[in-house]
Amino acid sequence: MLGFAHSLPLSLLSFLLISPIPTWQASLGPREFTELSSSQIYTLIHTTDPVKNIDPSNPSSHLSKILIPRAPDTENNTLVRSHIISTLKGLDWHIEEDEFTDDTPIGQKRFTNVIATKDPAATKRVILAAHFDSKYFSNYPMNQFVGATDSAAPCAMMLDLAEALNPLLEERSKRLEDGEEDDEDVADTTLQLVFFDGEEAFFDWTNTDSIYGARHLAEKWHTSYTLPNTKRRLLGPHTTELGSIEHLILLDLLGAPEPRIRSFFPDTAWLFDTLSSAETRLGNSGAFEYDKDGKTDGRPEIQTWKSFFVKRQGHPTTFGYIGDDHVPFLQKGVPILHLIAEPFPRVWHRIEDNADALDIPTMRRWNLILRVFMSEYLNLRPPETHPREEYQDNVQRSVSELL
Repeated sequence: MLGFAHSLPLSLLSFLLISPIPTWQASLGPREFTELSSSQIYTLIHTTDPVKNIDPSNPSSHLSKILIPRAPDTENNTLVRSHIISTLKGLDWHIEEDEFTDDTPIGQKRFTNVIATKDPAATKRVILAAHFDSKYFSNYPMNQFVGATDSAAPCAMMLDLAEALNPLLEERSKRLEDGEEDDEDVADTTLQLVFFDGEEAFFDWTNTDSIYGARHLAEKWHTSYTLPNTKRRLLGPHTTELGSIEHLILLDLLGAPEPRIRSFFPDTAWLFDTLSSAETRLGNSGAFEYDKDGKTDGRPEIQTWKSFFVKRQGHPTTFGYIGDDHVPFLQKGVPILHLIAEPFPRVWHRIEDNADALDIPTMRRWNLILRVFMSEYLNLRPPETHPREEYQDNVQRSVSELL
């Protein structure tokens, strides 16, 4: 990704102002999320261990599988892509491999975006995305660059989210099929995970040497029309794949301690605030208490935590100023929520962007925030779990094991 000046170039700004926004996005605006209860949040925190998938010391974690040099069109890139695909296929997600070739400063390269959709029959989708490639370097030791924050950790977080929410997504699908879902607008929105290939420039960041996968996919979806869906409410006959995206939420440069996350776009400022609200409720509940032994303490009075999110002040005037995978979609009218640490981590594009740059409590917090935020976005319904009941069950289990 590339840090721009504090406003987009005039040519791009003009394009944004005159470019027609797809009808679907033009009708979007702030909407009420049904907040989860404290016991539902407790379920999300404890049902699936929020650390196991992002622990670099665990060789079976998703992070460990991704944390290798994985520049485009290399064997390691294929290994990482295969791990992502096998994980999501195992959860019964629909997988599309968007493969193409493009010219680069070092010759033609093959790229493959991975698009995973929980319900491909849904008429709308919210996309959570990150790039899975690592930056290409030709010489040792930089050719061992693993891009821990950029963006191995975000990819591992996405896989963790898929595992944590999968049973709830399947339950919601059953409610929808049985006609038990009240809010059709929310019910007919599915979760889609996009893993972009070729985000990094091979040499210097330019309009042609960067975001290869995102540029290809945005154009492909912009020119691909959806077929009418006979199972659910019909979209118009001329709706493009791009037009069915509610929001694209892009993760990048995450996993280092104390990230500062800003709201870059006025039309998604309300969504930024909703995400921040999820963090606040989790923090105030004691959910962020964590030590190296994995112990947590839910007493709010001992909490000392600092928000990841920079509070918005006044009226935003920027349209964003960081070049990243979201740009081709932004240019075509897709609402963007860009979750990127700014300032960038100090290890950005340095060999030190490895496991040592990552902070497990920070990544754990991201996992919890995403679980709550996406559950509320998609109107998922985690079961009510009461801490006291779980504690009693654990005590009884321990006693039984001793006997």
